[in-house]
Amino acid sequence: MRAIVRKNYGGPEQLELQDRPEPAMSPGNVVIRVRALGLNHAEIYFRMGLWGDVAEISGIECVGEVRADPAGHLKPGQKVLALMGGMGRSINGSYAEYANVPAAHVVPIDSTLPWEELAALPESYATAWISLHRNLELAAGLTLLIRGATSGLGQAAVNIASAAGARVIATTRNPDRQASLLSIGAAQVLLDAPDLAGRVRHHHPRGIDAVLDIVGNTTLLDSLAMVRPGGRVCMVGFLGGADPILKFDPLLHLPSGVQLSFFASAFMFGTPEYPLSAIPFQELVNHAESGRYRAKPAKIFRLEEMQSAHRLMEAGQANGKIVVTCSD
Repeated sequence: MRAIVRKNYGGPEQLELQDRPEPAMSPGNVVIRVRALGLNHAEIYFRMGLWGDVAEISGIECVGEVRADPAGHLKPGQKVLALMGGMGRSINGSYAEYANVPAAHVVPIDSTLPWEELAALPESYATAWISLHRNLELAAGLTLLIRGATSGLGQAAVNIASAAGARVIATTRNPDRQASLLSIGAAQVLLDAPDLAGRVRHHHPRGIDAVLDIVGNTTLLDSLAMVRPGGRVCMVGFLGGADPILKFDPLLHLPSGVQLSFFASAFMFGTPEYPLSAIPFQELVNHAESGRYRAKPAKIFRLEEMQSAHRLMEAGQANGKIVVTCSD
């Protein structure tokens, strides 16, 4: 099979297309013919060696067809999506034509969407759904700010939150992206800057209900400053970099009554606390298929173009989900 193999830790040039043997069937796993996969920022950290020693074939999610299920629960040719389960970290992942994935991390789906559109859904929509519903207690009427909304995860969150009846304030650093965020459900779009909390408080003096912060450590303190007492902030990404917040002092920096949480999708999905069965994947797929969610990928690459795909992701210029196809 064709696979993208990391030769050494480092930049995108370390990702090389190679021929590798197809993965053998093993108890408890499902072999998937990978048709397409979404890229994630975690894979940059994997590639650079910043999260320890990881598998040489990266990729934490994919969509495709069942090649073999030793347990017999899934039929050959059945459409599935897969994510996490050690993919790309402790076991070889989805940057290949075939992947051998723990069965608990494989979900059957029914859809007529093209593979590249299906591939934009699994990780981004699962992470957005859990973060919004569990961490931020999403409900109709909630005023929610999504920081980093032009990312694949951000756009998934805008879709899910607005469809649920929340009033979504989306942020972007690019003025040219304002119209696109309004078109997928944002009620208001603000240009992100260090004074964002002050501008939000100008229109909402008592503070807003919740913030989903995908930018991370560089904006977290400002995000906390815009939420009302009893409100919530969930950090779910590091688009602004993963350097720690220096001299963080809860007494000074954490407003009284504001609840702060973090969700690490790359490590938590599939654990007993966060089983994939808790996520309504078929419902998410149905909403994308009906057009209720505007979920098309921003950029599509072929497997042999993985270096270019990683360069675009690392530059932060995709303005949405990057998908790589593995179809013949």
